[in-house]
Amino acid sequence: MAFGKTATVEGASVTYALAPTAKKYTLRDNGFTETSSGNFQFIRPLNATPQSKEGFKLKITVAKDLQQLKMSITTANGLKAVNIFKDAKHELLQEKFYFLMDGMIDRGLFVKV
Repeated sequence: MAFGKTATVEGASVTYALAPTAKKYTLRDNGFTETSSGNFQFIRPLNATPQSKEGFKLKITVAKDLQQLKMSITTANGLKAVNIFKDAKHELLQEKFYFLMDGMIDRGLFVKV
């Protein structure tokens, strides 16, 4: 998955872009960690209990120039992208995804496109 000005996860109806107010310290304050290449990465489990090692993970990567991003929902090991929006049994995961993204929008990291 390549970086782009906008991004969304597979199957989601909303597309996101970085907000003009997004800064490196804002990313760090909201759970992003800086990778060895200088990009910022956010990995959060979407399962019902955070201690569980099963389920899916939300992965968001922001380029070091803060102009581009990519995002996906992956399996627990992070190797395969998954579409949680095609099955009604994942409704709780869908709500959790939108809740996390709305929180980041409120904090000035992303905007809906």
